Formats: sequence, structure tokens, C-alpha cells
Amino acid sequence: MTLRLRGFFAGLVLAIGSASAALAVDTIRVGKASATTFAFAPIEIGKEKGIWAKHDLDVVSIGFGGDARLQQAMVANSIDFALGSGPGMGFLAKGVPSITVAAMANEPLSMGLTIGKNSPIKAYDDLKGALVSVATAGSLTFWLAHEFSRQRGWGPNGIKTVPLGVNPAQVAALKAGQVQGIVASSSVGYMLEKTGDGRVLVEFGDHVKDFHTHVIFATKAIVAKRPDAVRRFLAGWIDVIALMAANREETIKLVMPVSGLSEDLQTREYDKAMPMMSRDLRFQPRALDVLQRSLVELEILPRAPDMKTLYTEEFLPKRN
Repeated sequence: MTLRLRGFFAGLVLAIGSASAALAVDTIRVGKASATTFAFAPIEIGKEKGIWAKHDLDVVSIGFGGDARLQQAMVANSIDFALGSGPGMGFLAKGVPSITVAAMANEPLSMGLTIGKNSPIKAYDDLKGALVSVATAGSLTFWLAHEFSRQRGWGPNGIKTVPLGVNPAQVAALKAGQVQGIVASSSVGYMLEKTGDGRVLVEFGDHVKDFHTHVIFATKAIVAKRPDAVRRFLAGWIDVIALMAANREETIKLVMPVSGLSEDLQTREYDKAMPMMSRDLRFQPRALDVLQRSLVELEILPRAPDMKTLYTEEFLPKRN
């Protein structure tokens, strides 16, 4: 009887220990400005490779059609983190209750302006006065179109933009001739090149150098209530990027179900985009200066914000 009781209690202790371990796992909700973007694929790769579990996290991924919708989700407290754009930091200055906790991608190597196969646009200067689609107003794609116009000397509104949301809607508008170009991931243009329906005219990474293309936002609620979960999420993100950088072929295959690209196009995107992915997630002063200036010049904000109030490096791993 004594041996049976000992066995019972030993099993009970193991069961309690397992339950406690399960309870220690934090579920976090992560919104993505675009469900298929390469730079946001670490969410799925981290789950597939067990990296989030290693950091005691259960990550739920939610896709949105652009920065504006992503920011609305943070206001509604329906997500804990948001994978968005550097220009999206402007929404924080307008009162969105979140803080930028990481700069995950630098110059926009993965972004392009694509034109249709029958487009009268043949060169950069033909874009003056053209109508191109973007995801949402104030988004990365909006910023890139207006910044390119500014750089060409046409002012921020020398290229007209219309927000059309997700990529399929933009591609449909391009094919129907409703817009003369689309600003999206270059991979969208690569797909259109393959089918003979268009081509990438502008690779924005050739024109914008000091920049934070993509950043990670955390809601003020999770920062206040679960700061350790924020630290573990960022540490896990760094682990995923290290794995992606060291395992090219495996990463290409892991990203394909997320992006929907064929292997040849995914390989092209990996080689183009992987160099922009930050290995330490830290903010660069010159990139922040560009963002601060542009938020006013491109008429996203009426005055330059104090960038120090919009981001923090408090939750990043300490430097050795």
C-alpha cells in the first residue's frame, strides 16, 4: 500500500509540474501588415522550428491589409504586437497606444513599383502625375511612392496614390488599367514578370538607404503587464533571423507556403531581401532622422515628432 501511495504521489507531482510548465507558456497575438510579406515570415518559421516554444511562447499570427488596419487593431487591443513599417511610427504620434520595440529591417530591398505589360510608362520620369496604388494611406507603400516623387524633384504629391488594400486587389486594378502602377513587395512584380503581365520598374532599395523599412510595435498594455514576454519575443525573433541567414535553402522552402511564391521566385526574393533583415534589431540614428523629416515632408504629420518618444531599446538583449 505504501509503495502504491508513493507511486501515486510521484505521478501527481509530475502531473502538477507538467501543468505548471504549460501554464508558463505565454500566448501572444501578432498582427502583420501583410500576411505574405517575406520580412514577416519569421512568425511561421519560428513556430515550425520550435523557436517560439523554446522561449515559452505560443504565437498567434493575424494578417491585415496595410499599416492603418494594423494600427486600428492595436487601438482595439485585439493584438499584442504588430509587424509594420517605419513610417507607421507616425501613427504613434497620433495617439495609437503602442511603442516601437525593434527595427527589424533596414533599407527597403524587398519593395518595388510594378507597372503593367501595356503601360505607357517606360522610365522613371513617366511616373510624374501617374496614379499608383498603395496599401493604405500613411503606410510603407504610401511613404515609398511619395518619397520617390520627392527625390525626383516633383514634390511629395508628384505621383498620385490610391489605397486599395491587399495585393490581389492592387494587381486586379493594374490589370484592369485602373492604376498605372502598384507599390508592393517586389515579389508581386516578379510574379507578373513570370506571367508576362508586368515588370518591376523601381526597386526602392536603390533609392532609399538610411531607413527602417519594417519595425515591431508592442502595445502599451503588454509592455506594462507582461514585459518579460516582450523580451522573450524579441530574443526569439533574433534566433529566427540567425537561422534564416544560416540556412538559405531550408528558409526558402519554409517561406514558400507563407508567400505563395514558386521556388525560383522565392529564391530571388530571399537573395534580395535577406540582407535588409536586422541581426540585432537596434535603431539607427540616421534612419530615425530620415523618418522624422519625411513624416512632415510627406504630409503624414503636421510637425516633426520627438522620435525618442516613439521607440525604446529597453526590451532588446543586452550588448556584450
